[in-house]
Amino acid sequence: LKTFIGRMNATAAQLGMSRTHFTSPDGLPYPTETSTYSTPSDLLRLGLAAMRYPAFRSIVDRSFYHLAKGRGHHSYWWDNTDELIGSYRGATGIKDGYTDDAGHCLLFEAVRNGRALIGVVLHSPATGPAAGAQAAARMLNWGFRLPRAA
Repeated sequence: LKTFIGRMNATAAQLGMSRTHFTSPDGLPYPTETSTYSTPSDLLRLGLAAMRYPAFRSIVDRSFYHLAKGRGHHSYWWDNTDELIGSYRGATGIKDGYTDDAGHCLLFEAVRNGRALIGVVLHSPATGPAAGAQAAARMLNWGFRLPRAA
């Protein structure tokens, strides 16, 4: 486990995520609320890198994912709690989350007319995970209304 977390931090450093530190494989803060940390800029770097992998893209844009029982593992079922998936046209992922210190968070991407936009919402109001998706939708709507850069 320590080796894997070390690789996570080394990969983050290679990506230029100089203000990110992981202490657990799921990205949750352990053993304290501030053990794992990142910045919006670093999370965008991570999202851009992760979305370059077709297998990752094919999972994070689904409402749920089922992994059939295989050699050496049980059957698994995951529900995607990203509120944009299925409710925002063109949403393609990426990851939501919650901690007491960070509140509701969402790293997201959407694609419309061949134009991909990626963003991050941190510390959404405590009204629930949908608050992050609502903020993300407002940002995406604004971004898609802007003219394309030349």
